[in-house]
Amino acid sequence: MILQVENLNVNYGGIHALKDVSLEVEEGEIVTIIGANGAGKSSLLKTISGIVKPSSGKIIFMGQDITRKNPDAVAALGIAHVPEGRKMFANLTVLENLEVGAFLVQGQSQVRRNLEMVYSVFPRLKERSNQLAGTLSGGEQQMLAIARGLMMRPKLLMMDEPSLGLAPVLVNAIFEKIREINREGTTVLLVEQNAHKALKIAHRAYVLETGGILISGPAAQLASNPMIQKAYLGKKVG
Repeated sequence: MILQVENLNVNYGGIHALKDVSLEVEEGEIVTIIGANGAGKSSLLKTISGIVKPSSGKIIFMGQDITRKNPDAVAALGIAHVPEGRKMFANLTVLENLEVGAFLVQGQSQVRRNLEMVYSVFPRLKERSNQLAGTLSGGEQQMLAIARGLMMRPKLLMMDEPSLGLAPVLVNAIFEKIREINREGTTVLLVEQNAHKALKIAHRAYVLETGGILISGPAAQLASNPMIQKAYLGKKVG
């Protein structure tokens, strides 16, 4: 087990954002969390990565309690967080953005190896390496956000809404890249509103509703669940 979240509660002022959330991620899996806007998906990733502190509960990563650790300490243990909205350094080049992602990597030779690995997954970024990130297309910026997370060779890559705002053809490309990253050995925790695509590539899934886990199970099983189809996949049932 690479990640265990146990009875996690998060409060923002009077808002109970996460309510006794428990989930598990096995090494080598893609696990997706689906749910409507405001369900608590982003709050969950921010709490795992140390940006938000929970009011109660526990987060165990590779056997170590990381519940109260700061974001830099969580990242150093091998968790990369690709936030919603890409968060590019628009005035830096593609290469400079990638180098920022490698700030915890020891030694220039290792940084170069990681860069070659990232460029092999995203060859378009190699072509654009000297281009300012702010001038990239939306799809290219999303690729750069994921690639920046990969620069530290994380054990767990967490992605928040990677398909948001992208044209359908680019959505397909991004999901194929996520699958490829996973095949190469990186465990993925994916938050995604595009439930149809997320359930297609994931091994297991959790549905988050108003801060709590509504249902969980194998992704294929959830994709064929009439309640999930109606609520999240836009299918008429019955």
